[in-house]
Amino acid sequence: MPEKKQPILNATLRLFLVAMILANIAGQMYYPILPLYLKDLNASVVQVGLFFTLSQIIPLLLQIIGGWISDNLGRLRSIAIGSVAGVLSYVGLVWAPSWQWVLLGEGLAAVTRSLVAPSFGAFVAEQSAEENRARVFGVVETVYGVVGVVGPALGGLLASLWGFKPMLMVAAVLYIGATLLRVIMARTAARGKEAAPARLTLASLKANLGGVFGLVAAGGVITWLLITDGVRDIAFSMSFTFMPLFMQEFGKISVQQIGVLNAVFSVAAMATNLPGGWLADKKGERVAIVAGFVGEFASMMLFLQARSFWGYAASWMVAGLGVGLMSPAFSALITKAIPEKYRGTGMGLLQTSLGLFSLPAPAIGGQIYERIGPRVPFTITAWVALATVIPAWLKFRLPNGNGAAAHEEPASAAE
Repeated sequence: MPEKKQPILNATLRLFLVAMILANIAGQMYYPILPLYLKDLNASVVQVGLFFTLSQIIPLLLQIIGGWISDNLGRLRSIAIGSVAGVLSYVGLVWAPSWQWVLLGEGLAAVTRSLVAPSFGAFVAEQSAEENRARVFGVVETVYGVVGVVGPALGGLLASLWGFKPMLMVAAVLYIGATLLRVIMARTAARGKEAAPARLTLASLKANLGGVFGLVAAGGVITWLLITDGVRDIAFSMSFTFMPLFMQEFGKISVQQIGVLNAVFSVAAMATNLPGGWLADKKGERVAIVAGFVGEFASMMLFLQARSFWGYAASWMVAGLGVGLMSPAFSALITKAIPEKYRGTGMGLLQTSLGLFSLPAPAIGGQIYERIGPRVPFTITAWVALATVIPAWLKFRLPNGNGAAAHEEPASAAE
C-alpha cells in the first residue's frame, strides 16, 4: 500500500489557526479605523499621531520578554497568558470616555501582542520542515487572510450602522471565544510537549539574548533584515497611520468603504500567499521578497493618483498582491536564520528593534501631514519601498541557500 500523504497543516496547527482567526477578526474590526474612533473622541490629527507613537512604547519594553517567555514556558502557554490580557484590553476600548483613555486599552493589547506575536511564527515553524516551510507559511497566511477580509468589512459595517462602541462589544465577544480555545490548547499542551517548562531565570534570559545579539552583530541575514525592515518601518509608519483620514478627507470615502478596502487588500494577499510560498521554496526567499517590495511601490504610486473609491481599491489590491508574495518568504527566512531554542526571543528582539526605529514616525508623519502637505508622507513611503529592493536582493540569502545557518551557534551563545 502506498503511504498516505500527510496534510501540509496538521490537526494542532488547524485548531491553532481557528483561534488566531477569531482573535484577529476581532482586532481587525477596529484597528484599521482606530484613527476615526480617536477622531470621534475629539482627537486632532497631531494627537492621532501622538497616540500611535505612545501606543508603541509598551511593546518595545515587552516583546523581547514575551519571546523569552515563549522559549521557556512554551508557545501555546505564552499565547494563552497574553490572551487573558487581551480580554481586559477590550474593556478599556469599549468604555473609554476620551481618546486618552483608549491608550489604556491599547496598553493591555500591547501586552497581548508582546506574548502572542513572537510565538506565532515560532509555533508555525516548529510544525513544518525546512524544505517546505515557506509553503506552510503560505497556506497558514492564506487561511489567516480571512481575518483581513471579514474583520475590517464587518467592523466598518457595524460602526457605520451602530457606532464604534457597539462594534467593539461584538469584537470583544469574538475575542473571548478565541481566548477560551487558546486556554484549552495550552492545558492540553501542558500534558504533552509543554509539560516541562523551563524556569524563567536571569541566566536563561542572558543566554537567549546573547545568542540573538550574536546573530544581529554577525553581519548576515538577520543584520540586513533588521536594517532594511527598520528603514521601511519608519517610512510606512509615517504614512499608514493617516490613510483613513486622508481617504476620508480627499477621496470622500466612508467608514464602511475603508473596511471594504482592507478586505480588498486581504483577498489580494490571499491570492498570492501560496504562489509566494512556492516561489520562495523553489527559487529562494529574496526573489519573492523583492517582488513584494516592487508591488508596494506600485501600490503607493497608484494611491497618490487615486481620486475615487475604485482608484483606492486598485491601489490596495496591488499592495495586497505584493505583501502576499513576500510575507511567507519573510517568515520562512527569519525562522531559518534563528535557532529554535531562542527563536521566540529573536523574533521579539527583531520586532522591538523595528519598533524603536519607527517609534517617532507617526508623530513626525502627523507634523509633515499638517505643515508640509498630506501627500508628502505617502510619497516618502513609496520611494523607500523601491530603494529597499537593492539590499534585499544582495543580502537576503542564507549560506548555501538552504537555511544551514539556522543551526550554527554564534560564539556568544556557546557556553
